[in-house]
This record gives sequence, structure tokens and C-alpha cells, in this order.
Amino acid sequence: MSTHDQDLALAFDDQAAKFERAPVQSDPEALGRLVRAADLPAGSRILDAGCGPGLVSEALLAAGHRVVGVDLSAEMIARARKRCAAYGDRAHFEQTSLHDPELAGPFDAAISRYVLHHVTDPLAFVARQLELLRPGGVVVLSDHTSDPDPDGAARHEAIERARDRTHTRNLTPGALVDLLARAGSVEIRLIEEEFTLDFDEWFDRGTPAASKASVRERILSAPPIRGFRPTLRDDGGVRIDCFRAIVRGVKPA
Repeated sequence: MSTHDQDLALAFDDQAAKFERAPVQSDPEALGRLVRAADLPAGSRILDAGCGPGLVSEALLAAGHRVVGVDLSAEMIARARKRCAAYGDRAHFEQTSLHDPELAGPFDAAISRYVLHHVTDPLAFVARQLELLRPGGVVVLSDHTSDPDPDGAARHEAIERARDRTHTRNLTPGALVDLLARAGSVEIRLIEEEFTLDFDEWFDRGTPAASKASVRERILSAPPIRGFRPTLRDDGGVRIDCFRAIVRGVKPA
């Protein structure tokens, strides 16, 4: 693994328990919307790229699909196996990279959620998923998005990296569509939805490069950022209103 991937694996080993319980990760309604947006034929064989503790995999399995999940984190894979054990041989999880040459397709679909902002080469990440699909297979990316204005995006990036050293870059909704197009996808669709973060919960499951107080102050004092809007609550906490996108594309036949 690269140094970045090693750091990512260690970070998520440490974060696994908090990540698994995080409202934004575990929200059953959001998981259901993701499965519906994927719009896959019954019984599809799906690659869950960066599967974490198996939350997305579990939702796909409950919908009748088969899942192969891969993740760099040993702790995440252990949790995914335990979470999805009831589904027997319809669920398989491996601690490995998406780019492992031994990872074999073809898959009917590939899906990743909240992974793209941790990878160093988004185009290679998407292209590899398309490579593993059968012709006509579906690729689905879901991630929180950033401001189309470059200044707003730069402010957002600085905040995200101060909170999490493994963060690489958030893309805008348009850049996510462009990414699928550049990788060769067709029939591209985008759905945007809102979600909220609690600052304390969000910060406490990160790998910070700056103090909590300084990141909180930076968030509250920053000019408006699309997709990352803070509100100081009456109880002194901070609510952050965000956008995420679900982008779906098809591998040409």
C-alpha cells in the first residue's frame, strides 16, 4: 500500500466503532434511498468499494443482492463480516485495495459511499470500478460535495483537512458527473440531497491536524460555503447543513 493508504487503514481501524454509530453513516432512510437510486436488477452481484463496517452492504443484501466488499481497514472488514454474517455466502469481505489485481469481476454493479474524498486519484478509482463491471453494469458514487466557487471550495477543503488528515478533496456535484463521464460512463444521473452534521460528533471521529477549538472557530467565522453551512445552536453546539450527491452511470455495452 502507498503511505496514504497505510495512513487511511490505520485511521479507520481507530475510527471504526464511532464511524459505525455515526448518524450520517447509519441512517436507514439514507441507506434505503441509496439502494433505490442504484436501481439494480434483483440478485445483482455488487462490489462495495471501501465497504467500511458493512452498512451499505447490509442494505444491499437486505434488498436481495450479493455483495463483495473490500476495504483497507482490517477492523472495518471484521465489523462488516460480523454485521452481514446472517446472509451467508451472499456476502464476502476482503481486506484489500480496490486495485488489487486478484480482485476479479465481472460485477453487475460497483458502489462507493463517502470514499471518494479519501482517494488520491479519483479517476483511477472510478475507472477501476468500471473495469470490473460487465458491459451494461452500473457504477454508483455517493459523497458529500463542495462549493462550485473556487474560493468557497478552498475554504471547505482547509476545514476538512484540519479535521481529518486522511481527507484529500471534495468534488462539486458537476465534477462528480464529469468524473463518471471521463471514466467512460454513459446514461449519467445525479441526485442531490441535504444532510446535517453535529460538529462535535463529526470532529470526534476524525484524525485532526488542528485543535477542536480552532476548527470550530474557523467553521463559524468562514464566509458562506455551499454544502457546508454552520449554525450556532442555542445550546452552544454547532449544526452543519451539507449536501451529498448520488451519481449513477452505466458501462457502455
